[in-house]
Amino acid sequence: MRATKAIIHLGNLRRNIRTVRTRVGDKVRICMAVKANAYGHGAVTIARTALSEGVYALGVATVGEGIELREVGLTARILLLSLPSPAEFSDLIRHDLSPFVADETTITLLEKGAAQRQKRVPVHLKVDTGMGRIGCRPDEAPRLAARIHASSGLTLAGVATHFPVSDRLDSPFTEEQIERFGSLVAAITRNGIDIPLVHAANSGAIISHPRSSFDMVRPGIMLYGYAPSSEQAGLVPLSPVMELVTEISFIKRVPAGTGISYGLTFTTDRETCIATLPVGYGDGYSRLLSNRGHVLIRGRSYPVVGRVCMDQTMVDLGPHPQAAIGDTVVLFGPEPGALDAAGIAALMGTIPYEVTCLVTGRVPRVFMDDEEVTASTEDPPPPSSSHA
Repeated sequence: MRATKAIIHLGNLRRNIRTVRTRVGDKVRICMAVKANAYGHGAVTIARTALSEGVYALGVATVGEGIELREVGLTARILLLSLPSPAEFSDLIRHDLSPFVADETTITLLEKGAAQRQKRVPVHLKVDTGMGRIGCRPDEAPRLAARIHASSGLTLAGVATHFPVSDRLDSPFTEEQIERFGSLVAAITRNGIDIPLVHAANSGAIISHPRSSFDMVRPGIMLYGYAPSSEQAGLVPLSPVMELVTEISFIKRVPAGTGISYGLTFTTDRETCIATLPVGYGDGYSRLLSNRGHVLIRGRSYPVVGRVCMDQTMVDLGPHPQAAIGDTVVLFGPEPGALDAAGIAALMGTIPYEVTCLVTGRVPRVFMDDEEVTASTEDPPPPSSSHA
C-alpha cells in the first residue's frame, strides 16, 4: 500500500452520529449525506457504518452515486438530493432511488417512467424557502403536492427545504424560513394529504435551530467531524473522521541560499535539512498550501516550504532534524498537534468540506474502527445487508 493514505476513523463517525441523535431525539430520523464519495471518505463503508448506527436514509447527489450503493447490496432508502436529467429517470426508478421534484414537467416525466416499469416512485417535493437553488415557490407547493398525491405512479414520500445561513449563530433569516416552511406544510395537510417525512435541517440547523428538526434531519459535514462554520465550532462534540498521512521518502541537507521546488519561491536562510514527502496536489493536498501548510512528524510541527508539486511536497526539518526516512507524517486529521481539515481550510481560504472532498481516488482509504483496521480500498469488504 502507498505511504500516502487516508485513514478513516469509523469510531469517530459512530460517535458523531450519536451526537446528532442526542441532539435531535430518538423520534427524529437521520438521512446522512454520503454524496461525493461520502465527502471523500469512501461512500460504501461510510454508508454501511451509518446504517449500523440506525441512520434511516442516505443522501446522494447523482444517480450514479445511488447505483453504486445499490450494487453492493444496500437496500436502505436513498434520497437523490440534486435533480437528475430525464435521461436518468429509468435508472433511478430501476434502482429504487427517491428523487426530489420541484415542477410539473419532472412530475409528469417520472409518472411516465413509473408507468413503463409498472412501479410507484417515492418522491420528495423540494420547496425553495430562501436558498435560491432548486425547489418550487412556497405558493406552488400545495398544488404540486396535490398533483403527486393524485398520481397513480408516484408517492409523496416527503416535503423538504434547505437553509443557506443556518450555520450562523444568530440567523433571523433561518427562523423565517422555518416559519414559512411550517406554514406551507400545514397548508398541504389541510388538503387531506399525509406527508410521511417533513425535513429541512442540515448540520448548521441541527446545531443552532432545534425547531427545524421536524421528522428527519439531513446532516453532512458534522458527521464527518466538523462544524459547518467557525461560529459553530466547539458548540457540539465532534471528532474528525479522516486523517491524511504519508511518510518521509527523502532527506537532504542543504546550505543557506538554496531554492526549493518549482519557481524557487522559498530560499533557505540557513543550513537546514529538507524532507520530501510523496504527496501532492494529485492526491488532493492543495497547491494553495505551498509555503503555508504545516505537517506533524513525531509530535512536532514542520512547515511546508516551496511549491506543492503534483506528487511531492517538501518540508523544512531544521538544521538538527529529529526525523528519519520512513517516519509517519500527518498532513491533517484528529491527531493532537496536527492541523485538522478546518485548519487546512483556513490556510486555503475555503471550507473543510472541500478539503476532504479534494482527496483523490489514487489515495487508498484505510478504514479503522476504534484503531482496528477493518478494510481498505485495496481490499474492499464483502457486500452486506443494510437497514431499510
